[in-house]
Amino acid sequence: MEVKYCKESRVIRTSRVFPNDINNHNTLFGGRLMSDLDQVASISAARHSRRECVTASTDSVDFLHPIRPTDSVCFESYVTWTGTSSMEVFVKIIAEDLKSGERKMAATALLTFVALDEHGRPMRVPQVIPETKEERKLHETAPDRATMRKERKQKSKELASFLTTN
Repeated sequence: MEVKYCKESRVIRTSRVFPNDINNHNTLFGGRLMSDLDQVASISAARHSRRECVTASTDSVDFLHPIRPTDSVCFESYVTWTGTSSMEVFVKIIAEDLKSGERKMAATALLTFVALDEHGRPMRVPQVIPETKEERKLHETAPDRATMRKERKQKSKELASFLTTN
């Protein structure tokens, strides 16, 4: 069975906060952050699987500290755990005040991606090997999150059966 290290899927992207990225609270618009983190996470999934990947779910996005116009935003993502065809991707978002250099954990996120074969069907992905303390912690706690994802998806399907498209 093929295996890869977490670091092989690591993506780091830093960007500035511009006026069109700001909400009415003079902080980074949450939707902008979510779009950026999905892009970064999708690259990690593709690096790990070397296949086309689709976002199966955004499991969590936790906003921990506001991101201001004077900050840069650093996204760091990597695959933390894999199922058969699915990959859990962790993203941490660090805000850095460009004048003082102070860095704060602004947000964390977990997303799930599925690798697709040439016919658009889910396909097997390599297992992942964690090395750092952070990677090991995320890897060890991933099976519980995978169980919660399955339960949440089932509940979403049950709810959807009651909803109308009219």
